[in-house]
Amino acid sequence: MFKKTLFLFLVLLHFNVSSQEAISIISWNIRDFGRTKSNEELDEMAEIVRDADIVAIQEVVAGYGGAQAVAKLADNLNRKGSKWDYVISNPTNSTKYVTERYAFIWKTKNIKIKNRGLLIADLDSLVDREPFYLDFYIKGKKLTILNFHSRPHDKNPESEILAITDYLKINSSQHPIILAGDFNVNEKELVFNGLKTIGYKASINNQSTTLKQSCDGNDYLNYPIDNIFYSKNVSKIEGRAIDFVKVCENLDEARKLSDHLPVYLNFSLK
Repeated sequence: MFKKTLFLFLVLLHFNVSSQEAISIISWNIRDFGRTKSNEELDEMAEIVRDADIVAIQEVVAGYGGAQAVAKLADNLNRKGSKWDYVISNPTNSTKYVTERYAFIWKTKNIKIKNRGLLIADLDSLVDREPFYLDFYIKGKKLTILNFHSRPHDKNPESEILAITDYLKINSSQHPIILAGDFNVNEKELVFNGLKTIGYKASINNQSTTLKQSCDGNDYLNYPIDNIFYSKNVSKIEGRAIDFVKVCENLDEARKLSDHLPVYLNFSLK
């Protein structure tokens, strides 16, 4: 009887652990991500993100060079052991010098998609660059990720955050949702209260994610404006900014990759 009970306990324990298997996402604003990135720089980026399961990229150049850069990054990742796939959004419906693309790259072993994602047309008139969303299926569980790059801090990004918050309220869902990107606003500001009221939490709190142009003493970090927000049916395991600079002497070379740090979230689905 004891052996039978123990066996059932171990089966249930294994099922519980398996159903809450950890997943990781990186969100990264890669400045001017296009043909200006060298093969060496693309390989350095691949090393930085290779341990994640999903990568959300902002600031992909709208022209052909942006699509090429994403494809090359995915190819570099495929050479490092795991099989990856990617999607690239259409250019956002923005003016010439504002329009960009978004991209997702993910490991295909346990993650599937059923479509190629869409820019959210409902937000077109309310934001400069409408978010790009894609539904992922992780061992059968649906996870929607919104990828977003706001307008600059002096152009009222707060109004865009409020518009996205209203959109998420109206389009509330029982399945897990993640909102990742560069918001140009610190998550501690009052504009995020609406998002937090409907159950979203920030992956990192008041952590600087942008790089200064030059070191101030030993300090090379600037503003805390990138983040990953997750809905109440996502369980955070760990959240942090990935500091690939490490010391001031590396700042100039690091800025060739981007002037933003990637944000990392390790999580499970409830």
